[in-house]
Amino acid sequence: MATMKYKPTTPSRRHMSVASFDEVTKFTPEKSLIEIKKKNSGRNNYGKITVRHQGGGNKQKYRIIDFKRDDASAKVIGIEYDPNRTSYIALVENDEGKKSYVVAPLGVTDGDVLYSGADADIKPGNTLPIENIPVGTIIHNIELYPGKGGQLVRTAGAQAQLMAKENGMAQVRLPSGEVRLVRLDCRATIGQVGNIEHDTVKVGKAGKTRHMGIRPTVRGSVMNPCDHPHGGGEGKSPVGRPGPVTPWGKPALGYKTRNKKARTNKYIVKHRNGR
Repeated sequence: MATMKYKPTTPSRRHMSVASFDEVTKFTPEKSLIEIKKKNSGRNNYGKITVRHQGGGNKQKYRIIDFKRDDASAKVIGIEYDPNRTSYIALVENDEGKKSYVVAPLGVTDGDVLYSGADADIKPGNTLPIENIPVGTIIHNIELYPGKGGQLVRTAGAQAQLMAKENGMAQVRLPSGEVRLVRLDCRATIGQVGNIEHDTVKVGKAGKTRHMGIRPTVRGSVMNPCDHPHGGGEGKSPVGRPGPVTPWGKPALGYKTRNKKARTNKYIVKHRNGR
């Protein structure tokens, strides 16, 4: 995949870039695999805003993705854009004619056959139990619980590496640098997720973020003291605290939110911050 840059015909287009969609081969979704996606603008069932900076945006429909990959073999019909995720999705059809969507790995194109099972080859797009994957292999769409479906490493360009296997568990190095234990009977897909240059795309203008359903964020330092702990003062003032905080006084940058007593802490061999 590559990115395309506009000519600087306006100030907003001077640095704007968009995806070229070279990998995309199918431009209309499969009707049987889409659902209506209702907007809630960050509000809960009482109408109260629980997530700020959400609202507006273009209308979207949700694509039903098969993260379990139960089919023994399936042929790729086309690669599609999915507005609900950064990665592309592949429409596949099994021997019985059943169609489904899967996360599109890098290098998989129309006509390729993807296999799922313990005896599948170690090729991009094939899904196997981790105990059948050689150490050092690049993987994605990793299960945390056998049969539940892939939960880890599904974003565009993401990849994890199988580091070791012992005592019924595998050590997997995640994109964040964290090394985590995963059961050997969990399944994973070979290869790297496609659309690897997604993070190089520059939005370029404010209106584009509104199209994505993101509303503006106002800095606390430009507010009044009654509206934000950073507010007040003459001119550009410091936050006036040992560190930045949220509008409700909770530490913001560098504040660790993971529960120190979390049940799954025992599965983390190495944290992403290097400890």
